[in-house]
Amino acid sequence: MRTNKLKMIVYSAGSLGTALLMQAFNAKIRYYYIDILRLPHTWVGLAMTIYAVWNAINDPLAGQISDRTRTRWGRRIPYILFGTLPLMLCFVALWVPPFRVDTGQGVLLFVYFLIVINLFDTLWTLVVLNWTALFPEMMPDLKERAEVSAWRQVFSLIGLVIGVALFPMVQEILGWGWTAVIFALIGGASLFVSLLGSFERPEFSQEKSLGFFVAIRETFRNRSFRYFLVLNLFIEFIFELLLSTLPFYREYVLRVGAMEETYLLGTVFLVSFPMLFLWNAVTQRIGSRQALIASCLVFAAAVLPLLFVNSLVPAIIVMAFVGMGLAGLLMLTDLLLADTVDEDELITGVRREGMFFGINGFIIRFGIAMTSGTQSLVWGLTGYDPNLDVQAPTAVFGLRLLMSAVPILGMALATVFTWLYPLHGERLARVKADVEALHAEKATRLETA
Repeated sequence: MRTNKLKMIVYSAGSLGTALLMQAFNAKIRYYYIDILRLPHTWVGLAMTIYAVWNAINDPLAGQISDRTRTRWGRRIPYILFGTLPLMLCFVALWVPPFRVDTGQGVLLFVYFLIVINLFDTLWTLVVLNWTALFPEMMPDLKERAEVSAWRQVFSLIGLVIGVALFPMVQEILGWGWTAVIFALIGGASLFVSLLGSFERPEFSQEKSLGFFVAIRETFRNRSFRYFLVLNLFIEFIFELLLSTLPFYREYVLRVGAMEETYLLGTVFLVSFPMLFLWNAVTQRIGSRQALIASCLVFAAAVLPLLFVNSLVPAIIVMAFVGMGLAGLLMLTDLLLADTVDEDELITGVRREGMFFGINGFIIRFGIAMTSGTQSLVWGLTGYDPNLDVQAPTAVFGLRLLMSAVPILGMALATVFTWLYPLHGERLARVKADVEALHAEKATRLETA
């Protein structure tokens, strides 16, 4: 069954909200609490590590609950409908803490930060996991998936431009609190709009689901998924590391203001827009796996000059090349994950997008812990001091390593595990044919029930 193209686009609009809220959080939350509120970076690192550990329970549990939900509105849609408003309110709460370090409330600020980031993540998981899990179910055809993936990344890049590149500009004009309110309204509106293009297939939503521990076991038994988890973890780690380190790199290495950060990030995202069409063509020609390997290599080569640049204009040029690789990374991972869900359906007999996206969400959140640990290690070894307006040369070199050498290593590891990912070529073609036959059988059973 073909999906209406307008529905594809409307559903994809939700990617604007998911990218805006989470990437604004990823890019600025450490900088805000460390450099603006002066909470010790070791405390922030501890809170972010606890936050990542909470995902060990949060993401897989939310996925299993979603897979087992049965309502007249479906399995996924109710969570998006009723969870978006609380998510918006929690996002605002992140940026308007009632406590300050300079008034002796450092411990209270730490506790507040810890509670709110975990509440935000819980709500974000309930909403976004279910929104994302609709993707493979709504679009079982490879051509449709590629088209929707492209549209999703278009909206995602718009969300990234608003949530990351424009954040410094808006924040300087309106302040942190009002910026959070405006961004929460934009992000929430896009998720509500996406519901107009969302639907669930009754032959899947009425299936009997697996028990929690059986579902966990069967998910990790999928060899393709295990390779996907590792490659995607390194990609998410590098993306998280670059976004959260850039404000420090901009301030202490390039020695430019927050407005110039908008130019840097804007260049990345503006270049990424047309590159999505190129990567789509490449994918159609050589397949998702090979295209992802190519995008990893392009991205790694692009960040190398960040080890040496000293001024804004060369950095902007470098960011243009970063955008070329980023477009492929954003577009292609969801296609690989959707294929693993199809393969699993042939093994277990049921569609379990919720569990697969939940486990993936759990694993990639360790990228946050990896980022916090890497930053804390490098900053500790190189002598970064947030109280200094000018950092020591060793601290500047540490920021260069975080923006260049570490991402290159991460991309190298992602490339290796993408190469080992087995679901491609003839094997993938067989899976697609068998899944199509299984879906026809399920639809027939539902009609005759």
